[in-house]
Amino acid sequence: MAIFKGAGVAIVTPMKENFEVDYDKLEELIDFQVKGETDCIIISGTTGESATLSMEEHAEVIRAAVRFANHRIPVVAGTGSNCTETAVQLSKEAQEAGADGLLIVSPYYNKATQNGLIRHYSQIAGEVKLPVIMYNVPSRTGCNILPETAAYLYNHVENIVGIKEATGNVAQAAKTLYLTDGKIDMYSGEDGIVVPLLALGAIGVISVWSNVAPKQVHDMCMKFFEGDIAGAAKMQLEAEPLIDALFSEVNPIPVKKALNLMGMEVGPLRAPLYEMEEEHAKKLAEAMRAYGLPLA
Repeated sequence: MAIFKGAGVAIVTPMKENFEVDYDKLEELIDFQVKGETDCIIISGTTGESATLSMEEHAEVIRAAVRFANHRIPVVAGTGSNCTETAVQLSKEAQEAGADGLLIVSPYYNKATQNGLIRHYSQIAGEVKLPVIMYNVPSRTGCNILPETAAYLYNHVENIVGIKEATGNVAQAAKTLYLTDGKIDMYSGEDGIVVPLLALGAIGVISVWSNVAPKQVHDMCMKFFEGDIAGAAKMQLEAEPLIDALFSEVNPIPVKKALNLMGMEVGPLRAPLYEMEEEHAKKLAEAMRAYGLPLA
C-alpha cells in the first residue's frame, strides 16, 4: 500500500529572524496544509532547507512535524545524504520519531555509479523498516538514478517502494514505470508536469506549489483519479504562470517569499540562499494575484 496518493507538500522550514527554526510557525503551516486537504507532509527535504540544518535540528524538525501532524496525514522525512552512514543515522532517527516513510535523495557531489547507488539505497533500506521513496533530481545532485537502477532496487529491496521523479524527463519516467510493470509508487517532483506523469501511472506529486495552494493541488490530483482528466489538465495549465514564478530562482527562495507575501511569516533563508531579487519578487506577486492567492 502506498504511503500516500495525491498531493504531498514539500514543506518549508520556517525560521525566526535570528535564523533559528520557528517551531510554532511550523505547527501553523502543518495545520494550514491539513485544512487544505494535503495528502502528506514531506519534511526536511530540499524545500525545507535540509542542507543547512544541523544533524540535531534535522532530527528535531522531523519529530516536531510528526507531533504536529498527529496522525491526521502521513509524514515522510527527508533523510538523504552524500554519506551513506549519515543517511542511515538520519533514517533511523526518523523511524524512531514516528515518520511514516522516508524520502532519500541520491548522493550529491560524490556522483556515485549505478552500482554505487544500488549499494547506497540497499544499505539504508536494510537498516530501517519504513518504506523508502528514492529521490531522483540530477539537476541538483549531478547523479541520475537510471530506470534500470530504480527498477532493480524496487524489485530487489522490499521496502523501497517509490521514486520522486524530478528529472523533468517524461520519457525516463515512462521507462521506469515500464520496467516495474507500472507498480512503483512514482511521484512527480516537477510541479509543471504532474498531470502528464499521472497519465503515465504516477500516483501523486511531492510539491512546492502546495505550500501556497494546497487545496488546488489536492483537487487537481483528485480530479484526475476520478476520471476528470480535462478538469485536471485545466488546473495544471492555469497554474503554469505561478509555477514558473515559484521556480524563477533556486527553490525554496521564491516559495518562502510567496508565503511571506501571503502574511504567513515563514522568515528568512539560511545562507548561502539569499532574499529574492526585486524584479523576480514583483513578477511572483503578480502571478500570485492572477492565480487568486491572497496577499497580505
